[in-house]
Amino acid sequence: MRQIEDEPESRREWLLPLLQKYCEHLKREQEYKLWQSGNHSKVIYTTKFFYEKLNYIHQNPVQDMIVEKPEDYLFSSARNYAELSSVLDIILETPELKTYV
Repeated sequence: MRQIEDEPESRREWLLPLLQKYCEHLKREQEYKLWQSGNHSKVIYTTKFFYEKLNYIHQNPVQDMIVEKPEDYLFSSARNYAELSSVLDIILETPELKTYV
């Protein structure tokens, strides 16, 4: 937020008041709120469900049009499954997940 406040950001006039408004209902003192509320945790009860969730996570940057392919996103474990260099150190679940090539 400091960057938006300090830099000549063209959207500052409408963005900062909006992010302040999102804090109105919060109990703790907070000036701005950027992320949505809520944690929607799910128990991983089957291998199929695990694969669905992993694929969902890998597809998020693609859906948001940040990258073209899941393995193109630097901070995604999709890179590990595609056997590309990665900044994340993970344990691969199974070789079957190597679908990104």
